[in-house]
Amino acid sequence: MSGGISRRRVLGFGAGLAAMAVAGCGSNSGRPSGGSSGDKPALQQWYHQYGEAGTQQAVEKYAKAYPDATVTVQWSPGDYEKKASTALLTNQGPDTFEYPNGPTIDMVKGGQVTDLTDLLGDAKDDFNAALVERMSYQGKLYAIPQVIDMQLLVYRKSMLTAAGVQPPQTVDELLAAAKKLTNDKVKGLFVGNDGGVGVLGGPALWSAGLDYLTADNQFGFDDPLAAESLGKLRELWTSKVLLLGAPTDWSDPAAFTQGLTAMQFTGLWTLPVIEKALPGDYGVLPWPKLNATTGEASVPVGAYGACVNAKSKNIDAAKKYVKWLWVDQTDDQLDFAQSYGFHVPARKSLAGKADKLKSGPAADAVKLLNENGRPQNPMLWSPKASTAYSDALNRIIRSGADPAAEIKKVRTVTEAELKRIAG
Repeated sequence: MSGGISRRRVLGFGAGLAAMAVAGCGSNSGRPSGGSSGDKPALQQWYHQYGEAGTQQAVEKYAKAYPDATVTVQWSPGDYEKKASTALLTNQGPDTFEYPNGPTIDMVKGGQVTDLTDLLGDAKDDFNAALVERMSYQGKLYAIPQVIDMQLLVYRKSMLTAAGVQPPQTVDELLAAAKKLTNDKVKGLFVGNDGGVGVLGGPALWSAGLDYLTADNQFGFDDPLAAESLGKLRELWTSKVLLLGAPTDWSDPAAFTQGLTAMQFTGLWTLPVIEKALPGDYGVLPWPKLNATTGEASVPVGAYGACVNAKSKNIDAAKKYVKWLWVDQTDDQLDFAQSYGFHVPARKSLAGKADKLKSGPAADAVKLLNENGRPQNPMLWSPKASTAYSDALNRIIRSGADPAAEIKKVRTVTEAELKRIAG
């Protein structure tokens, strides 16, 4: 989606097309939920602002076609997640809304969202199991997966060839490549105007063979390898190879298509625009592993989930609409996945029909998703833990703070959060 929007903070969980599992909201309109239009209930549906052309018109078209309620779509720029979470505290929020990777653990435990377990029905096994698990807590489903997104590295083939650079397979190779590719007109790498604070937290852990939490939900990265990996992000910053101050942020391909950077960390959704601008002159890569013997390459994957506000005055009508749109309307789901930027359908049967993802770099990207897709933020990784880690990354990357010391600060916050959640 376009730069400056919160959409791709979603990238926290997803799934490949194969059997292997790898895996918005807006300012209040002032109109209370509930009410009716004629004999039909009136529903508010909130989306964050997508960047791909035609997306808003598409979701409005879907809503208009729904026969059993009058659905008003609110299209919301700005800090989507903050507006959504704030709205849930009031009686003025939406009836149904999307949220990255489904609702937060605090929304679930606070009773702010409705159990949607019964909506999938016979289609349950057709939805990617890892996505369903990510949006569930204690056996209950709280969101319906919409489409799967993924992040990846794109690179200009011609620029790498001219510089004598091979596509990097380790973080050290990435740093060396970025140095060779940087000159007075082009920077070697773009990972966001914040130097990667917003998008590289997960990849930096996975490249070192670690994760946010362990399998038994303990803090996952108080480890010298994590400190080494986060230190590499600081090295990218100090080496002057990063593009900073780009007109649009990492989620938009403009910096790459305009030749401002030779490599960019972005998303699958940008490939149609890149293909139009640079046909045949780009390839895709995962974020590389730390070194030849440590860690794994990775692509973060995630999905927005459709939720129902527990304070809605029309909960049953809202659930019925969510089921209609994200379970029953398979043609619209396929349209949403590949007509406005590229995304992987959340349902296995539809993923096999996504013809635009079957050739070229898009097919390469799907292969990366199958082989290297990683969940970025598990359900129990709370917003407070996420903020603590983001703040630590900012201090490490931009200010040169000691990675090991910063990791211990994050651990303290996270362990307190895990104890609170378990209580």
